[in-house]
Amino acid sequence: MRGLLIVFSGPSGVGKGTVRKEIFDTPNHEFEYSVSATTRSPREGEVDGVDYHFISKEEFEQMIEKGEMLEYAEYVGNYYGTPLKYVNETLDSGKDVFLEIEVKGAEQVKEKAPDGVFIFLTPPDLTELRKRITDRGTDAEDVINERMKTAREEIDMMALYDYAVVNDEIKLASDRVKNIIKSEHFRVDRVMKSYVENLLEK
Repeated sequence: MRGLLIVFSGPSGVGKGTVRKEIFDTPNHEFEYSVSATTRSPREGEVDGVDYHFISKEEFEQMIEKGEMLEYAEYVGNYYGTPLKYVNETLDSGKDVFLEIEVKGAEQVKEKAPDGVFIFLTPPDLTELRKRITDRGTDAEDVINERMKTAREEIDMMALYDYAVVNDEIKLASDRVKNIIKSEHFRVDRVMKSYVENLLEK
């Protein structure tokens, strides 16, 4: 049976990476993480091939031209995207693939893979979101203002998703996401599809 495509996104600064890390630090988790590609510079502590594939703008645009991206978006002057080959190969092997991507990218995936599980991580409120972005200490004030403007637009797109999870506490948010994914495996349409596929093979 083909694995689930789990699309996890939300506004910049909401803590997507932190919650995703908490999920993947759980012993015996059953997800494969699809590492996104980006043209932005690594932040302190980020590792190439683990947090992102850090590539040049020229390399990224070549991958777009060759149709090698499941999705991509330009955000605050940098490209972010999901290499397609790894995702397809992993899903075909029966494993669930976890994508942590930007909202614009998730919109593209929704068009190509509507049977994915789309989860939106939201902050408790915008004041808390601004505090989290500011506390990172990596952005100038004008960049923070641009991120907040974009965040409001992204929160308005929450209706495109199947689920919304509030990131009030990292552990709680992580548990909510894991419970959603467990439930999705037992949805009747997914179970029936598996039965039909097995019958056709016999």
